[in-house]
Amino acid sequence: MTSFDAARLSDALVTSALGVFSLALVVFALAAALSRSRPVPVAAVSGAAVVLSSPGGDAGLRPAPHRGLEQVGRAGAAVLVLGTILLCLAVVARGVAAGRAPWGNMYEFGLTGSAAVAVAFLAYGRGRPTGVLAPWTVTLVLVLLGVSVTSLYTPVDDLVPVLNSRWLVVHVAAAITAGALFTVGALATIAHLVRQRGGGDEDDHFSDLAHTVHLVAFPVWTFAVIAGAVWAENAWGRYWGWDPKETWAFITWVFYAAHLHALSTVGWRRRAGWLALAGFLAFVFNFFGVNLWIPGLHSYAGV
Repeated sequence: MTSFDAARLSDALVTSALGVFSLALVVFALAAALSRSRPVPVAAVSGAAVVLSSPGGDAGLRPAPHRGLEQVGRAGAAVLVLGTILLCLAVVARGVAAGRAPWGNMYEFGLTGSAAVAVAFLAYGRGRPTGVLAPWTVTLVLVLLGVSVTSLYTPVDDLVPVLNSRWLVVHVAAAITAGALFTVGALATIAHLVRQRGGGDEDDHFSDLAHTVHLVAFPVWTFAVIAGAVWAENAWGRYWGWDPKETWAFITWVFYAAHLHALSTVGWRRRAGWLALAGFLAFVFNFFGVNLWIPGLHSYAGV
């Protein structure tokens, strides 16, 4: 397969994934409507299957669901898995077309990041009552993928010299992995805060999921920052220079470090979630805001 054919295949797979994720969103919306119309448990994604949890959040209570709701939930999960597979294949095809790691510009980062978010949700949602998060995860993937296709798209091209390094694979792969986990953690944190505001328990399955995800994401992000510093020394002769990208990467690190510390500090546990959301917003701004609006040494990785 030529690079041109691989590039066209990647674009076609992305378009197909957009359609499939859109269908998944419709199916999950139908499941939500069915769950509200009858006093039955809400469907939850577990890999390609469905786990049921009570509306109160007790994962140990799994009464028999309405058969139609269960079937819709399973269909939504299957469509979500199919969309994720198509998107991962699109990333692989883009890499084949480019002859390198497929994250040399904002479009490729957005494409790979969308796939990573979907994979992270499926991986961490397995066996957990995360059905309420499924439509929001699909919505975020659709938004990121849509913005990448419509506003950030860049034809396959060679890397600029400063990016032509093995550190591109190490540093950016770590950043994408951490970003996907941060996204799942942010969704779980929002669900936890909403339930807490409604009188729910301080600890529930959403807070447990967010904590588990952040415990993995934080060291991965720490490694990404360190790898970036090593790459900076190799490219520019210094480890740290408070470039806007570096500054916001550090701000993101500080917020998540504060979040994890707050979870183990008496009197701060109820506020810890807000620190995680602040860290996620800093991460998002680092990707979109810094790349698009703030000039710096990393501006070559723009659209």
